[in-house]
Amino acid sequence: MVLPDESTKHFVAILNKKIPVGKLMNALGHMAAGLAGEKNKDNEMYFLEYRDADNGIHPYISHFPFIVLKADNGSQIRKVREEAIKHEIWYNDFTDTMTVGTSEAQLQKTRETKEAGLEYFGVCLFGETERLKPLTKKFSLWK
Repeated sequence: MVLPDESTKHFVAILNKKIPVGKLMNALGHMAAGLAGEKNKDNEMYFLEYRDADNGIHPYISHFPFIVLKADNGSQIRKVREEAIKHEIWYNDFTDTMTVGTSEAQLQKTRETKEAGLEYFGVCLFGETERLKPLTKKFSLWK
């Protein structure tokens, strides 16, 4: 298999530093799974099957980097989301309404909340590095 240059595309997660880390890890898991689970992106994301010396399989690891950045607040994440929509960049986000009760309760709470009232925990993006840079350049690495 010939793989493309790793620097041509990447994943980026931008997380709200005001949210407790445990909640952020849950949000990151949901966003990454949702982004990767969308139809017809498998070939774009180059998921690889790693094999160890015992022939054990370690599947579905993307060839491209996954970078985690830090936002000061949900408003910064909202702006990145808006730009991703505007520029047709693949994204997934996670808000406070997705943390209450069951999935049905979360769906209902989200339906009842105007976008301006949502508190963004994070946004996850995938795309060409050069298209993502303008959206992500002002954020620092999560440490």
